Amino acid sequence: MDRFSCSNINDPEMRKECKKQVVLEEYERLSPDLLFEIIRQDGEEELHRSTKALIYSGIAAGIVISSSFLFKAVLMEHTSFVSWGNLIASLGYTVGFIIVILGRMQLFTENTITTVVPLFYERSMRKFIQVLRLWGIVLLSNLLGTCLAAAFLSNSLLVSADVAVQLHEIAVHVVHMVPMENIIRGIPAGILIAAVVWMMPMSRSFSFFMILFFTYFISLGDFAHIVVGSCEMAYAVFHGDAGLYQYFFTFLLPTGIGNIIGGTFVFTLLVYAQVSSELSNH
Repeated sequence: MDRFSCSNINDPEMRKECKKQVVLEEYERLSPDLLFEIIRQDGEEELHRSTKALIYSGIAAGIVISSSFLFKAVLMEHTSFVSWGNLIASLGYTVGFIIVILGRMQLFTENTITTVVPLFYERSMRKFIQVLRLWGIVLLSNLLGTCLAAAFLSNSLLVSADVAVQLHEIAVHVVHMVPMENIIRGIPAGILIAAVVWMMPMSRSFSFFMILFFTYFISLGDFAHIVVGSCEMAYAVFHGDAGLYQYFFTFLLPTGIGNIIGGTFVFTLLVYAQVSSELSNH
């Protein structure tokens, strides 16, 4: 039933009741098991996408999300003279996430919940291999995109000297993180991105603000995100502030573990535990 159908009802009282019912249905809070089913169906679609489509989408996501690194540096350059500048600069960090998530590009940390939900629903080796395939393709594509973006940001013709200083400051800060720190800081980031995925079906026209809110606190809390951080670390490697060992084993592997723990083993498992009894009754 929709508003158009209600307008075709001749009886005024019935038409009024019909419209009230439509309004209630439109604004009714989705139940956890229904949310789980929506995300499961999205995950199934992602698992069956072609390799070529995943690669192109993953590279695009890696390039675009690197704008979070750039725009945070731009805002830092304009607010570095005040003690509360990070409150403003962290807004720049949200830009890449907003574009990537609303643009439906393939982002690895989104897939730690979206594509794992079908695995919880159908626990089989075939489904597990499908998830590993998608994770591998998307992660490698994201990393390639961020490396391309980092190389582009290293061009002195693109950014001013002042912005380059801020890019360098952000990158060096990431370099100084030790592996255990990246694991621990990666967990909250994984949880927050998983929360974005979980809430997207309910957010409707407020998706923009919801993504902005959650990703803003990833930056403000100085949490570690494997894809954005990959661009920051790649920038440090290109400028000689870090080596490939630091990129892969100090940052990439520990942060990826932290994001997966937060997104999959904390958030998604708890969500599944919440709805498992309802699912078993269907």
